[in-house]
Amino acid sequence: MGKADIYQVAKEAGVSISTVSRAFTRPELVSAKTRRKVLDVADKLDFNISRSATALKSGQTYRVAMLMNEEITSWFNTQTFAGIESVMHPAGYDISLFQHIDTANRHEFFTDLPIRRNVDAVFVASFAIDPHEVEQLQRIHVPIIGINTPSSEGFDATISIDDEKGMYTAAQHLINLGHKHIVYPCSEAAGLDSSIDARAQGFINACKDAEGKHDINWEVLSVPRGPAFADSALSALLAMDEFPDAICCQMDMMAIPLVLKLERYGHRTPRDYSIVGFDDSPYADTINLTTMLQDPYAMGRAAANKALTLISGKTLYDPHEVLEAQLVPRSTDIPFGEMA
Repeated sequence: MGKADIYQVAKEAGVSISTVSRAFTRPELVSAKTRRKVLDVADKLDFNISRSATALKSGQTYRVAMLMNEEITSWFNTQTFAGIESVMHPAGYDISLFQHIDTANRHEFFTDLPIRRNVDAVFVASFAIDPHEVEQLQRIHVPIIGINTPSSEGFDATISIDDEKGMYTAAQHLINLGHKHIVYPCSEAAGLDSSIDARAQGFINACKDAEGKHDINWEVLSVPRGPAFADSALSALLAMDEFPDAICCQMDMMAIPLVLKLERYGHRTPRDYSIVGFDDSPYADTINLTTMLQDPYAMGRAAANKALTLISGKTLYDPHEVLEAQLVPRSTDIPFGEMA
């Protein structure tokens, strides 16, 4: 036997259909006693009110989607989601998560969405979208909001940090401390035009701009992506003919393991080398890591507020924002001349 419908619930509870609907969607309009009776009957009959029915009246589904190129457990995605949720949940929205978005499941998502029309907005974290995906969302008037995306092209709104400029600042900081052999360990490009990939160019630009003014030797160490990327970076550093006196890391989640594991091999910061991370993620302050600060929680909140404005049909006066990452000096870097 199929699930009960709203008519059966109303009949058994002895109330009107509209009372059943209000008990689920506007509980403040019915007494606690009536709502309890309706919910008890609904539970017995395995009934849940359809969100699509609400959407028919309001034109909204009260659901949004968040697309990520990594898992939700990554520091950036967890903080971004928390920021979005802190705004969208009080506004009555659910958030559907789509992790590890790649070419195949992106195609499925953007192909099926116009048919289902089951979200009111789409958040994209840290990667770009193509014109076909934009066209599909525009056709059904679903705004797409980017968070730390490589560019604003194709998005109705974005809020991002300048990854390239941020890493330029980090590398320049090490150069200005007089370091002569600087390396940049990073994971291979994600293949999704990911925002983090722009950081390598910032490092390269800073080193090239310093050539002729400073006596520096620099190198980019690209290692395979995946759970063992920090260990791969460790192996690459230890395999170098000459260990560097400065390390500029793509992210804190590479820098922190390197600080801890390099000490086992006799390389201690800042005695033997300086190191700078990027993100100011958890535990960066615990090991006193000098790093570049970004705030994905605040970016998530800002993106959510932009989404609510667009969903309501209003115009954003500042749809695309670019923030600067800030250097947070701690104790993993010292001038080259002060090293042992």
